[in-house]
Amino acid sequence: MNKKLIHIVCLSLFAAQFTYAQSDSSIFKRVQEVVTQAKQNFAPDKRTKIVALTQSDINRNIYIIESTEPAANDFINQHLKELRADIKIKNLPDSSVADKTHGVINLSVANLRTQPGNASEMATQAILGTQVDILQKDKGEYRVRTPEGYISWIPSSSVVPMDQSTFDQWKRHEKVIYTQEFGKSYSKPDLKSMRVSDLVYGNILQLIGKEKGFFKVAYPDKRIAYIPVSEALSFKAWLASRSLTSENVLSSAKTMMGLPYLWGGTSVKGVDCSGFTKTAFYMNGYVIPRDASQQVLAGDKIDILDADGHFDPTKALKNLKPADLLFFASGKNSNPNARVTHVAMYIGNGEFIHAAGSVRINSMLKDAANYDDFQTRTVVAARRYIGAEDPQIEEIKNNPYYK
Repeated sequence: MNKKLIHIVCLSLFAAQFTYAQSDSSIFKRVQEVVTQAKQNFAPDKRTKIVALTQSDINRNIYIIESTEPAANDFINQHLKELRADIKIKNLPDSSVADKTHGVINLSVANLRTQPGNASEMATQAILGTQVDILQKDKGEYRVRTPEGYISWIPSSSVVPMDQSTFDQWKRHEKVIYTQEFGKSYSKPDLKSMRVSDLVYGNILQLIGKEKGFFKVAYPDKRIAYIPVSEALSFKAWLASRSLTSENVLSSAKTMMGLPYLWGGTSVKGVDCSGFTKTAFYMNGYVIPRDASQQVLAGDKIDILDADGHFDPTKALKNLKPADLLFFASGKNSNPNARVTHVAMYIGNGEFIHAAGSVRINSMLKDAANYDDFQTRTVVAARRYIGAEDPQIEEIKNNPYYK
């Protein structure tokens, strides 16, 4: 009798545990479903917005969600409020950065990666003086958001975190921008003095004054240096001198001829295909989306495809203008809805300039000597940025990260 009773009790306990596990599993699936829906609705591009289930303890019914999107938080809370679970939404910026939610890049060119650690894939770059949002700190690195909205990780040595007061002081100071392709700053107003750091086009520093033909400048980390006056301009004067014309954009693009291809690169030290177009527009006073698959969603659409959706060279030669962007999918004869993986800038007469191995010029004309590379990809779209009214194509002077 006792054995039978024990057997019944054990079976009952097992059934209860199984039911509890089933219940926990259904809760987990429901949390996943709602977070996935919130991601689709409010953060479809994880490169620029974050909604993610980062921790799940099914046994204890504890779930942690990271989010940069208040609207997504409201959606999740509304759809999970009846669930018997401990659901915590961690808003970014989070407590790991305390009150230092602003940052300024402190190297001539800083590498940003998809995850913390130098072994992680490079996502993009940011150059000296660029202001960023600091969202999170982990393993000695910061998760930051760049002026074009790109979210990735950067070593703490590459950025100076600032609280609101310090950041406001940085912003109030007059700035200079370095206008040579490559150079360096000096420890004294003397070309023979020790170098403070290297510099590249577009680097921005605080202006302290002038001395012996040099700008006296300060870095975000308060290092003092000197730059020859002939190699920089006041940031305000530089902005006032920018004019977005096809001639100017192509001229800037051609200054990068021969630069090596660098995955994630967005500076004159090396560029990837979209980093190349991004940099050409930056040189002319504009911030545009970071990646080719994002750039194809901006600007005015140019008709270059036939009735079946395939590239039509005759139509392209007729409708394209210099400095229009051409977008490609991998492989020959890809369908027009294929994922965009490459971007180039149209020059004219069937030629385009792009970063592929190096920055170089190719042609869409079959009888041209430089047609080779065109055969390995399929053109699927073209966009015109110059003259387009699109908030994704923004003047630097209007972008809050440069004010």
